[in-house]
Amino acid sequence: MAKQKKTNAVRILEQERVAHELMEYDINDGQLDGVSVAEKTGQAVDLVFKTLVTQAAPRELFVFVVPVADELDLKKAAKAVGVKKLDMLPLKDLTKETGYVRGGCSAVGMKKKYPTVIDASAEELDHFIVSAGKPGLQMKLAPSDLARVVGASFRDIVKG
Repeated sequence: MAKQKKTNAVRILEQERVAHELMEYDINDGQLDGVSVAEKTGQAVDLVFKTLVTQAAPRELFVFVVPVADELDLKKAAKAVGVKKLDMLPLKDLTKETGYVRGGCSAVGMKKKYPTVIDASAEELDHFIVSAGKPGLQMKLAPSDLARVVGASFRDIVKG
């Protein structure tokens, strides 16, 4: 197998000496949703988290990391970051603002460091799985390590 080109996310974790494990999965079927990714990587759905980018105003972005089977509660999320209202960042703006594409968006290594919140459900986990910066590549690491690298806090931000 050819040597894999490292993503920004992987490079940063290595620079920060964060223990992590990479997992590849097939993207040819077009199934990039988190539940499909959990199945393809053989991971429990409640350990796989997705990275969502929101905006309060143009160019005021916030990043949220939530379990793939859950839905981000925009009201809770806005409260967590101290703004009145949040909307999802339009998909057409994702790559321009973050440097990442849909299905490969990682909280680590975006073009800028945006305020980041990880759902509180991750805080007690030994490890979880998040995107490593491109479709077909996931990384397993401790939530506390991800929080340290991106300066994230843990808050209750999902519907339920």
